[in-house]
Amino acid sequence: MRLNDWQLAFEAFLLDEAVADPALVDSLVGGPTLDVDTGLAIYHNAYRARLLEVLRSDFPTIWHWLGDEEFDLLASAYLRQHPSTHYSLRWLGKGFEGFIREHLVPAQSAPLAELAALEWAFTLAFDAPAGAPSSIETMATLAPEEWPGLRFKPTPSLQWFECRFNSLAQWRAVKEQSAFPASVSLATPQICLIWRKGLVSHYRSLPSAEGEALNGVLNENWSFSELCAQSAVTYGEGAPLQAVTWLKQWLQDGLLERLQS
Repeated sequence: MRLNDWQLAFEAFLLDEAVADPALVDSLVGGPTLDVDTGLAIYHNAYRARLLEVLRSDFPTIWHWLGDEEFDLLASAYLRQHPSTHYSLRWLGKGFEGFIREHLVPAQSAPLAELAALEWAFTLAFDAPAGAPSSIETMATLAPEEWPGLRFKPTPSLQWFECRFNSLAQWRAVKEQSAFPASVSLATPQICLIWRKGLVSHYRSLPSAEGEALNGVLNENWSFSELCAQSAVTYGEGAPLQAVTWLKQWLQDGLLERLQS
């Protein structure tokens, strides 16, 4: 049995949960305390256990909510449909949200899939490139005539997430080891930002007015003068001060990179 054929046979055994190829079995030699079939079973179970461990680590709130047995059943079904194809296990859970939406009935899948998306957003934020966030100190060096045309883009780690259920409260309960709340639908969607600053992941919920303002800056390409103009509808003469207050907070958080004209 050639090495390449042996490797493919061993891979098929690990991935497909099938009986090992007889040629693979015949190529192996057992020991006095461990026969070939038992040794192969140990490898098979260890590989599956490692994949489940990764999914539990990436989706700890779902694991807490479902419990060991139900989570492992769901995760095992996911792995059968979405086997690991990347050399890094970091991407193993990429399709978990979509699988949940397809695998479960809508009443079950909606809150669970949203929670999966929230937990995956933390993974994306943590692994994203650092980027070059603008700072308050940099903004202070700008000439007055530069301010009206200021435009920004999000730093690479910034994840914009809209919760229609109390997913953030559930995630926080597991993080803080406090009482786990039942899933409830929110009367008004909750905007949550997730990003990394240095080596630490951060999150923050936004009031609706701030959410609309930041959405305008990042997704509608508002300049600073346009931010002030749009804010005037709600804040009147206090709009410039409110715009500066928001901008200061976004810069302190490390959310923005300046777009050069």
